[in-house]
Amino acid sequence: MIVVTGAGGHLGGLVVSELLARTTADQVAVTARNPDKLAHLAERGVRVRHGDFADPDGLAHAFEGATQVLVVSTDTLGEQALGLHRAAIEAAAAAGAQRVLYTSHMGARPDSPFPPAPDHWATEAVLGGTGTAHTALRNGFYASTAVRLLVDALRTGELRVPEDGPVAWTTHADLAQGTARILLDGGFDGPTPPLTGPETVDMARLAALATDITGTTVRHVVVPDEEYRASYPAPVGELMLTLFVAARAGDFGPADPTLATLLDRPATTVEDHLRAELAKAPAAAG
Repeated sequence: MIVVTGAGGHLGGLVVSELLARTTADQVAVTARNPDKLAHLAERGVRVRHGDFADPDGLAHAFEGATQVLVVSTDTLGEQALGLHRAAIEAAAAAGAQRVLYTSHMGARPDSPFPPAPDHWATEAVLGGTGTAHTALRNGFYASTAVRLLVDALRTGELRVPEDGPVAWTTHADLAQGTARILLDGGFDGPTPPLTGPETVDMARLAALATDITGTTVRHVVVPDEEYRASYPAPVGELMLTLFVAARAGDFGPADPTLATLLDRPATTVEDHLRAELAKAPAAAG
């Protein structure tokens, strides 16, 4: 049985949908802090149980009977994130899972300026220390972030960002499909190669794409780091700034063909993703 944590979230929910398209519901189980929100999965025959990384004792029940557990990373940072991930990984191993998978990130390293990256690196070390077969999914940077940046830019006509670097933007849908393939077909001991979209695209190119797609001119304007940091409430501004600092250090590129090989098709380009997503925001692009 494959257990997917965080099934009420975006990525976890998409992974479950991909699994159900490829195997029977009795082979899939999910956990969530609020399992009532997953009643639609229970109705399809999926096992739904409460699972909270902050409640390690309860995870034994959540992971019971698992052959594989996909631990979807939390949206916390630092020691809190590592503690929650450790609890989930150790509980999965204790439950007898034959393989534990974790949604890590490309550019995971201990000295990255992007705060989630050291957390992912440290969690990968925990994963490797369990003695259980494991896979760290080195996911590319979510293309949904590019969409959010551009929706805001379309309102003002300017994409005001710090000096940046190339990013291999990757869609949730592609990552979910690739993850489901790994869960069902196996492969990848330890960290995967970067699971990315087909190309790297910088902020100047994103602005040009938004202009072309919407017909609304979006100018790319480079601003000093401190000005950009101050444009958001603290500590959001600091976190957002580190995205660009890490990008210009090359942490989110180059693109890698591994995801396309898993999908047995080209990975989705950021241009195609923007065409689909920006069309849903007519007020922003109008």
